Amino acid sequence: MRILGIESSCDETSIAIVDENGGSFKIENHILASQIDVHAKYGGVVPEIAAREHVVNIFPMLEQVNVPRDGKGIDVVAVTSGPGLAPALRIGVELGKSLAWMWNKPLVGVNHLEGHIYSVWLNKDGVQNIPQFPALCLLVSGGHTELILMKDHGSYELIGMTRDDAAGEAFDKVAKMLGLKYPGGPEIARLAIRGNKTAIKFPRPMSSCDNYDFSFSGLKTAVMNHIKNNTMDSKEDIAASFQQAVIDSLINKTLSAMERHNPKSIILTGGVSANTELRTTLESKVNILSQDTLFHAPSLDLTGDNAVMIAVAGSFRAKKKEFTNPLTLVANPNMRLA
Repeated sequence: MRILGIESSCDETSIAIVDENGGSFKIENHILASQIDVHAKYGGVVPEIAAREHVVNIFPMLEQVNVPRDGKGIDVVAVTSGPGLAPALRIGVELGKSLAWMWNKPLVGVNHLEGHIYSVWLNKDGVQNIPQFPALCLLVSGGHTELILMKDHGSYELIGMTRDDAAGEAFDKVAKMLGLKYPGGPEIARLAIRGNKTAIKFPRPMSSCDNYDFSFSGLKTAVMNHIKNNTMDSKEDIAASFQQAVIDSLINKTLSAMERHNPKSIILTGGVSANTELRTTLESKVNILSQDTLFHAPSLDLTGDNAVMIAVAGSFRAKKKEFTNPLTLVANPNMRLA
């Protein structure tokens, strides 16, 4: 099965062709256009500008992946239909609908979060990377921080989520406090390497609560107050201490859920899964806690928004004939996974 994937939920325009054969995936073509430089001057993504950039990028990219004008060789069209920024989502959705209708091909509307989860199903270093169920998924990005129990393909239970800011959003806001450029996550991580992560005792919000929810708003405020009241502290120590507080919050909740639900796999995914400290620490602690639970994370080039993950997620929906009528599919910025 050859799937055309389309992604435009935020500030990344991406198109990919992925071939699925017996549960194994091969990326035939993948193009991604980032808008980081466009939005950096605003310190965050401007939805209307993102949509206009998608319009500029998406049609030339369709030609670059060598899709025949008649759709020959494409079996399924998979497009992100939510969640995300409404103006940005609509560009990809309308393209996907138009192509599916024009080519008379089945269409799959894919949940963006499901796409992130399925990014770990791709071959990694030449080795097939297939999580076993049940899988506990820690999805961490700029817009989402969720703990999801994946019981089978397409079967999800939301067991924890942020009460306020997403972890990636907190990284961006603290980076701005420190005068770092956008996006803040990579900048904080680079600065933290040279800092002392135990220098400042920032809080671990909701650590004493008997649930799997997260909160980062109070931590963000604590950092802001510390910067105002301790002007001599190094940015490196602040970045390292803040990053460690976020990592501790994410990992402690995940390990607690792991002990209760006893999953066969732990999946770390989303844009923040590119954070090396988070990735290596969580993998190490999972291995210590249980030798029977395997850790999975996407390759670094697939941690961000991309059309490859949308194509892979779409293939599993296509196998179950869960297609969408091109005339009725609409972008849903508030789409839930569970």
